[in-house]
Amino acid sequence: MKIAITGATGFVGTRLVSKLTTAGHKIIVFTRDEKRGRRVFPPSAFPNLEIVAYQPTKSGDWQEVLAKCDAVVNLAGQPIAEERWTPQIKEKILHSRQGGTEKIVEAIALANPKPKVLINASAIGYYGTSETATFTETSPPGDDFLAQVCQKWEAAATKVTAESVRLVILRIGIVLGKNGGALSKMLPVFKLFAGGPLGNGRQWFSWIHQDDLVSLIIAALEQEDKRGTFNATAPNPVPMNELCQTLGAIMKRPSWLPVPSFALEMLLGDGAKVVLEGQQVLPQQTLAAGFTYQYPTIQAALKEILS
Repeated sequence: MKIAITGATGFVGTRLVSKLTTAGHKIIVFTRDEKRGRRVFPPSAFPNLEIVAYQPTKSGDWQEVLAKCDAVVNLAGQPIAEERWTPQIKEKILHSRQGGTEKIVEAIALANPKPKVLINASAIGYYGTSETATFTETSPPGDDFLAQVCQKWEAAATKVTAESVRLVILRIGIVLGKNGGALSKMLPVFKLFAGGPLGNGRQWFSWIHQDDLVSLIIAALEQEDKRGTFNATAPNPVPMNELCQTLGAIMKRPSWLPVPSFALEMLLGDGAKVVLEGQQVLPQQTLAAGFTYQYPTIQAALKEILS
């Protein structure tokens, strides 16, 4: 297949591109920074890959490239937990997802022939937060800022179905893997014997191993009967306390020193909600569709990542 990917230079995207090119697929990487794209994917190592510069929320010549593609994977979006949520940052978080997806769908509508499938990222923030509720793909949305972002993000993607294009929406949990993601920020603290839960430790941590997420995306690309919304989370979410205890045990480091809520709130403002509040998300429809997890438990995932 010829597959166009946005967000390809990110933590998940780089792993996805590596797997797809190894399998013989031709990849078109859409990136705002063409030079960075070539550093991440040097032509000598990725001869079957093309880099296309684009502005995600603006129409342009880049849209014509989608007419040559069999599939589109849309992973692009402004990071949500790296800085304070000023009004400007909140606007970027929303517009990068909703506006970027609208332009992808616009390009697909103009394409002839059209891609057969759009795999569009969303997030478990769709459900809002709770220490007691359990959420599946059929649960209603929450009403906080991230839930509203996810609803608008998904609504933009859903318009592609009017073009008779198969749509798969993946509500992605916290992605765990080597050399990036949430663990890259936690491991240095544990190595200094200062690790522990963030906040009260009771909040749910709904996660997925990077390789399982990549496998889920590839399954959605290749299996033509798959359509609709799937939770991209492992089947065994854990409270933050359990995550930290497991991480500490594997690293042979203490895991009792909590990071107080006020410290994160001072650093990230409203953005601290991402780590201080959580949700217990189960991949009910993902399992029903027959997907098999390589790393279904936090112990198995962390042991592989830290090996």
